Order: sequence, then C-alpha cells, then structure tokens
Amino acid sequence: MEKLDLEEEKISKLIKKFAIPCVISMVVAALYNIVDQIFIGWSDAGAFGNAATNIVYPFTVISLAFALLIGDGAAALFNLSLGAKDNEKANKSIGNGLIILLFISIILTIIGLVFSKQILALFGGNPNEAECYQYAKDYLRIICYGLPFYIIGQGLNASIRSDGSPKYAMFATIIGAISNIILDPIFIFVFNMSVKGAAIATIIGQILTFIVSIIYLIKPKSFKINKESIKLNKEICKKIISLGLASLITQLAIVIIIAVANNLIGKYGYMTMASTGVVYGVVTPLAVIGICMKVFGIVVSIVIGVSLGGMPIIGYNIGAGNIKRVKETIKYILMTNLIIGIIAFLLFELFPTFIINIFGNGNSIEYLEYAKYCLNIFLGGIILTCLIKSMSILLQSMGSGFKSTLLALARDVIFFVPVIIIIANLTHSVVAMLWSAIIADILAFITGTILLISEIKRIE
Repeated sequence: MEKLDLEEEKISKLIKKFAIPCVISMVVAALYNIVDQIFIGWSDAGAFGNAATNIVYPFTVISLAFALLIGDGAAALFNLSLGAKDNEKANKSIGNGLIILLFISIILTIIGLVFSKQILALFGGNPNEAECYQYAKDYLRIICYGLPFYIIGQGLNASIRSDGSPKYAMFATIIGAISNIILDPIFIFVFNMSVKGAAIATIIGQILTFIVSIIYLIKPKSFKINKESIKLNKEICKKIISLGLASLITQLAIVIIIAVANNLIGKYGYMTMASTGVVYGVVTPLAVIGICMKVFGIVVSIVIGVSLGGMPIIGYNIGAGNIKRVKETIKYILMTNLIIGIIAFLLFELFPTFIINIFGNGNSIEYLEYAKYCLNIFLGGIILTCLIKSMSILLQSMGSGFKSTLLALARDVIFFVPVIIIIANLTHSVVAMLWSAIIADILAFITGTILLISEIKRIE
C-alpha cells in the first residue's frame, strides 16, 4: 500500500495485482453453491434437490449481501481514509466493521432458524411439492448453523484485500471452497446424506475460511484492531453502510429476482406447455432457473472481482487528488469486463445444452428445452449486465454510495421486477417472462452510463 505503488505504478499492473486474487476469491465464493448444485444434480435427489437449493439460495444470498454491505463499505472507507492520511479513521473503519458483522450474523442465524417456514414460502417453497419441500427444509436448517462463520469470513475478505493482501484473501476463500468440493461427494454419495450432506460440507468450508480470516487480524499491514478501533462510532458506521449499500443492493437484487421468478413459476408453471405437449410444471423451471442464476453468478463474480480490484487504486487516488489515474483505472476495468461479457454471451448462446448437463444427466426433453430458453433469453443481455455491475462498483469506489445504489436497484428491481410481472400476467407463460431480463439490461445500461459520466465530471 505504499504511496509509490498506488500513485505511480502502471495501472494495468496494479489492477492485475489486486484483481486476479480478487476474481479468484469471488469465483471460488460463488462455487460454494454451484458445487452443491452439481453434486446434488447427479445424486438421487436430482431435479428435486436442485429445485430445493434454489428455494433456499435467496436466504444464503441475503446473508452474503449483509456481509458485503459491511465488508465492502468498511474496505472502501479504509482506502479513502488511507489516501487522506487519516490512519485513525482507517483503523476504526475495519474495527467497527468487524463488530457490526458479528451482530448481523447472530441476528440472521436466529431469523433463519425461527422463521424457516415463512422463508421457504417467501421464496417459492410449496408443501404440496412434498419431496422438494423436505429437501429445502433440511438444507436451510443446516445452512443456518454456519451463517456466523460465513458472514464474518466473507465480510473480512474485502478488508484483507484492501490492506494490500489480496493473495491472503484469495487463500482464505479457496481453502474453504476446496474443502467443500472434497467433502461434497463424500457426504452426498459415500455417507448417502443427499442434500443434508451438501449443506454440511458447505458450512465446514465456511468455518475454515472464517478461521483463516480471523488469523490475519493478528498481524495486518496497515490497520490495528484494538479497544479503540472496535468501539462503535455512529458516523463511522453510517459511512460504512453508505459506501457498502451498493453491494447490499446488488446481492438483494438477486434475491428479489429469484423470489419473483419462483413465485411466478409456481403460478404459471402448469399453464405453460413445452413443444412436446407436456406442461413444464413447477419443479423443472425451479431447478433450471436456479442453475442459470448460479451460472450467472459465476460471471458476475468475475466482473465484480475485476471491479473490486480497482477499488484501492480509485479510492486512494481520489483521496490524493490524482483524477487522471482514476479515469485510466475506470477505462481499463470497463474494457476488461466488456470482454468478459462477450465471452459469456457466446458460451450461453452456443453451448446451452452442454452447460446444463454439467448439473446432472437423464434430464427430460422439457427440462433441456426450458434450460435452453433460460440461457439464450434470460441471460441474453449478459454483456450489458457485466457493464452495469461494473459501473455500480466503480461508483462505489469513487465514494458515491447513492448513485451506486441507484444503479444496483435500477437493473434488478426498478426495471426487471415490474417488467417480468407484467409479461407473465399478460402471457401466463414462464417462457415469455424470460424476456424481461434483456429489457431491464438495456434500460439499466443507459441509466448507468449517465450516472458514471456525471460522477466523473463531479470529481474533476
């Protein structure tokens, strides 16, 4: 974090230094759920198990959303404070963030265990689909026990990365993911624990990530955890939440998308007929949408990882008044994420069957047909999505919590939700409603471009 590095080092070199470990960390974090989905798909639970994890997935994302709200917010404030040479504020941003993460993790664990029935109902769980519902109930209960470790571990990752230790942050995430990948087949197939086994493997991995992250706090590079830094400060807490709000909204938007889509599937799944003359039903679309959202999450994780890799550079140079380097960093990040979006688009459009078959074989014609629609249509605007997500993180890095939050809301809530509800209610089709994603992407991209240009002009 030396001044020479962030103020004078070549932008591309700095971004690679911070972004590559960050991308690996983000992708590996996304693999926690996607690995479960793959192994469950090949188990006896099959589509019922995948549909069940899709029902529970939004609650997991809510937990991650609050972890990133505090973690990314604290990291952003930490970088801005270092750039302004305010070391005391930098220390408090990390210390306060840690305490808030602890409180939030306890609260969410209690909510998950006490209100499990309401949570499942909110995200499309239907007791009438008995097998699927039981899998979802089992998975949610076990996952809740690991929430404190998951939330604190993920929240600290941003602080470790911003302290100039992106490789350590990457290691903390990777060790948990590797554990999950190894233990999943053991618990699911060897111990024959099915969906329960996947949940147990997941929380063991989260505990390992938590332990490694806590160990880092013993000897960090640029901040100190002491009695003064962990003493909650109202202004520090407000600033952390303000700067991290975009990360919260970005994740909660995924929750809203899944919740709305799942409930519309429950309403119109049996009213939509496949080309074979058989209705899609509920389980097939639920399982497919869940898989598509996990695949979508991998791409978004890469984009967010690249964008977060530029956060220390942007935050520091704004604090130091070096706007030229800020612009260079923004341009480099947007171009990189544009390329990522193009690659993802080609994969989704050209190889949908291959992608869906990774998550299990022996799928019905209706299952494969709906999967192709989802990848071709629902994820058809992925190029614009990548740029939108990148713009939101860039605005956050520049200290504009409001604009960043507004853009995060625009794509997934302000535009997507009303459009998908209107299309579904007009057509009564779980296929037609998939077009809402592309419409939302176009409108949000226009909004993001306007917001980013205005913010650049503001800091000049």
